Amino acid sequence: MNAVRSGVAALMLGATAAGVGSGPQFVQPVDEHGRFVNLDGTVPEGFWAIFKWAVIDKILGRRRKSPPHAPVPHVPVDPAVLARPPGPGEGARLTWIGHASWLVQLDGLSLLIDPVFSDALVGGYERNVPLGVRPEQLPRIDAVLISHSHYDHLDIPSVKRAGAPVVAGLGMRELLAREGLITAELGWWSATRFGGVTITFVPAQHWSRRGLSDQNRTLWGGFVIQGSSATVYHSGDSAHFTGFAELGRRFPGIDAALLPIGAYDPGWFMERQHMTPEQALQAFTDLGAATFLAMHWGTFKLTDEPLDEPPVRLEAERVRRALPAQRVRVPAVGETVELRRPGP
Repeated sequence: MNAVRSGVAALMLGATAAGVGSGPQFVQPVDEHGRFVNLDGTVPEGFWAIFKWAVIDKILGRRRKSPPHAPVPHVPVDPAVLARPPGPGEGARLTWIGHASWLVQLDGLSLLIDPVFSDALVGGYERNVPLGVRPEQLPRIDAVLISHSHYDHLDIPSVKRAGAPVVAGLGMRELLAREGLITAELGWWSATRFGGVTITFVPAQHWSRRGLSDQNRTLWGGFVIQGSSATVYHSGDSAHFTGFAELGRRFPGIDAALLPIGAYDPGWFMERQHMTPEQALQAFTDLGAATFLAMHWGTFKLTDEPLDEPPVRLEAERVRRALPAQRVRVPAVGETVELRRPGP
């Protein structure tokens, strides 16, 4: 408990200090009702589009049919390796837990991003592949980073189980306080420091909602995590947008970009909130990152494409763009990727 309290104090102090920055403070875009909007002022399709896709198109047989399950590569983790995070100057270690859940370790810290350990999501979406890391296999977690409030990214029991302070977007503190969780809120382009690591909350092209009346009342985004010898970007959920190029300009030298490649079909509905594999590779190019790590596919059957289609399309696009295979990686669930910058 003392470690958690000290971590909270460090995060809250860092968020207050780093949110100001050296230049003008960023003014968060909102609509006339005070709800958050994307950088270009848009929001994704509303309730009637969801109803058309989920109910009407299903009844009329217009939706693409694909099996509810598919084989997805899974490898066991070694908890003894995870127990010791890389120290300062030792790069970073990234372990895919499944969907958008990652364990990011660097500079002596273990950060958990969008943890979902439940066997099924609200709405009955069952896990297609076992967890890459079970909760009891985790090291001590220093902070939990939440990209946005959707149930496949914010699973309250999983966050509670981590036993660590939370970093999330504006509007999330009240929601999480009701669950006894202490949270540092960040707006886009604001940051907090924890130990030797800087965590910046950055824009995404998406939206938020958990109930009937809270649409876009909490802010969505991604995270840039900068340590002494590695920089990691986790996009959260996002459509392709011009913000990726801006991120590349603001954060040159991203070592690994964790980007979603699934939940894109049907395009008429999903393209304003998620990316196709081809768009994800364009985002990777826009970012100027060194390595692409695929996520947000194969774990939960959320949309209409086959669960195992995204990596096939990603590989075809990689070949078309003549990108080296070692730069575009599709980890197995549970796989650990070690980031090491070349020495002088």
